[in-house]
Amino acid sequence: MDDDEAKIEGRLHGEQIEPEQPDNMLQRFIYMVLIAIMISVAQTVLGVATIVQFVVMMVNNQQPNERLADFGTDLGVWIAKAARFQTAASNVKPWPWTELD
Repeated sequence: MDDDEAKIEGRLHGEQIEPEQPDNMLQRFIYMVLIAIMISVAQTVLGVATIVQFVVMMVNNQQPNERLADFGTDLGVWIAKAARFQTAASNVKPWPWTELD
């Protein structure tokens, strides 16, 4: 595993501070609905970023924009953390309720 993969693996599965008290079911439902809406927005942003990156690569001799690539990685990590909360694999809520690492 190279350094970038290890870093991403740590961000996804590294130590996260679980809340002392789990949310009651109504609170969790509200968070789940809000996060579902945020995931939908994130998918749209990902689609736009994909198109922009493709155009950049066409113009720039197949070289991707590194900042856009890093943004895509961060967005992917956020979506993964949101999905873990949505499926109850974790009780840690994604950003903006916790730090964006």
